Amino acid sequence: MHTVNQFLKPKPENLNKDPILSISWAAETFGDGLVMSTSFGIHSAVMLHLVTQVCPNIPVIWTDTGYLYKETYQFAEQLTERLKLNLKIYQSSMSPARMEAKYGNLWERDDVEALNLYDRIRKVEPMQQALKGLKATAWIAGLRRQQTDHRQTLSTVNRQGEYYKILPILHWTSRDVDNYLQAHNLPYHPLFERGYVTVGDWHSSRPLMVGDLNERDTRFKGLKQECGLHLYPESEHLAAQRRKAF
Repeated sequence: MHTVNQFLKPKPENLNKDPILSISWAAETFGDGLVMSTSFGIHSAVMLHLVTQVCPNIPVIWTDTGYLYKETYQFAEQLTERLKLNLKIYQSSMSPARMEAKYGNLWERDDVEALNLYDRIRKVEPMQQALKGLKATAWIAGLRRQQTDHRQTLSTVNRQGEYYKILPILHWTSRDVDNYLQAHNLPYHPLFERGYVTVGDWHSSRPLMVGDLNERDTRFKGLKQECGLHLYPESEHLAAQRRKAF
């Protein structure tokens, strides 16, 4: 049986420096197997605009936890209409009410295991459902090295489990992101004006405060940096966390 590895196009030398080139390479390499994800977060308009310039009809996966700010839902409607997104919304098979009845308010515990369970139910499992349902072989995401310790270990092209992961703006700084938004007259998430530098669920996101050392301190009570969407499957993580696709 042939595998996608056998058909990978050679990477151009400046793939790491040119987001449009990396997106074009991914589109040519993976074809209908290419998808992207979005959280409709503070700077999500950047990636949505960049990718849809090259792949206008790419499936855009949004895992809706059911606990997002009303401003996030409004922002999602705004960007979907403006950029004509081929939006695919996925949610957990367990409703918020059922989850709370079974486990309580997981986000209220100062316990990483409880937060990990919450993320697995509301984010990771719906994303896996999306990737399988869309027959994805590769996934474009807007991770940047500046954001977390884990992301500093990544390359523009990686493997995450059975999928290739393409990160076109991995090397961008916050200034690069802001410059792109302004150059293309793209909107920030509405909560940016209220001091949020990253935003997720209403119960575990807050504005940046004096004393915060990293923007991710404003999420998950500062107890962890990653929600799990961008980590290797648990069974592979320790052995493969630094392995690159090339």
